[in-house]
Amino acid sequence: MPKLNYSTTGDNYDTKDPAKKLAQSSAKSTARELVKKGFSEVADTRGESAFVWRQGSVYMASVIEGLGTKNLVADEMHAKFPGKNYYSVIGHDTVATIINDLITVGASPLVVHAYWAIGDNEWLADKGRLDNLISGWEYACRQSGATWGGGETPTLKGIIPKEAIDLGGSAVGIIRNSVDLVTDKKLKIGDRILLLKSNGVNTNGISLIRAIAKKLPKGLATKVTTYNTLGELVLTQTNIYARLIGELQKAGVYIHYISNITGHGMRKIMRAKPKLSYIIDDIFEPQDIFKFIQCEAKLSDQEMYGTFNMGSDYAIFVPEKDVARALKIIAKNGHIALNAGVVEKGPKQVVIRPKNIVFDAASLDLR
Repeated sequence: MPKLNYSTTGDNYDTKDPAKKLAQSSAKSTARELVKKGFSEVADTRGESAFVWRQGSVYMASVIEGLGTKNLVADEMHAKFPGKNYYSVIGHDTVATIINDLITVGASPLVVHAYWAIGDNEWLADKGRLDNLISGWEYACRQSGATWGGGETPTLKGIIPKEAIDLGGSAVGIIRNSVDLVTDKKLKIGDRILLLKSNGVNTNGISLIRAIAKKLPKGLATKVTTYNTLGELVLTQTNIYARLIGELQKAGVYIHYISNITGHGMRKIMRAKPKLSYIIDDIFEPQDIFKFIQCEAKLSDQEMYGTFNMGSDYAIFVPEKDVARALKIIAKNGHIALNAGVVEKGPKQVVIRPKNIVFDAASLDLR
């Protein structure tokens, strides 16, 4: 198979990221509308995963996110294996993607809204598929401690293929005091970087995986392990960390920053504005699906760690004195973590020492 990479699938960060920055720049001028209504934005959250504004004695946070193309994997697997239904996973993972972004600012989720765009109303006629989607979405809301407030289901004939659905949504959360508010102003030299173990690829890099699958004789039905096909491994549920962040806050762990490691892979560890070096000395062994992708697409470690989470999908930055307590709470909540690295004085970069990888500031230009 010839070499593939993320940009060849039509999703190129070099094109997308400048567009995001342009939108952020334009959006700043609208903050005066909040002031007119007696509120104020937390400007440090512009360009972060979620946006925060002050509302009286509390802070409110909001976010909007989409699932990407993971739904297409569910469609293909459902067609190959009609007796199985994978739509509970994509319902769950849409909410997971939204919530895991919302809580990076320390917010407790309140309300989630759904956006399900279809190409034809026939999609909704498959009751089994629809029931699974709804149950997955509801379960993820319960995991997050959020109310499912409603949503919108537009029929977009001519925009979305008849047999497909595009999943996204938004959420609002509350931060009850400034101690729980997480912005990069709290980041300090010496902070420890705790990496949480992912369940797999989550929702990022799916376009590349689908491109790989198209070149395989059995496609997504290709066996990656003795028990699992490529499609099944892609359709592994994403962890939701809302309750964990709440437990850490409740225990008095002082969270200085949070990075949701999604698009841009491990480069996301340096999403914060300060010019600091993020030194990673310990990493998880990547799951089998990452090894399979790397082999089939002939990608370097640099390309893999710059695209996928590679086994670590969340980074929590805490003072060294809080590490032991934080690790104990993480384990108690059923997650696995590594005391993986440290924030140091130096140029803005991520250094992954076990792999001899360095990502400089220019490789993540989001702000």
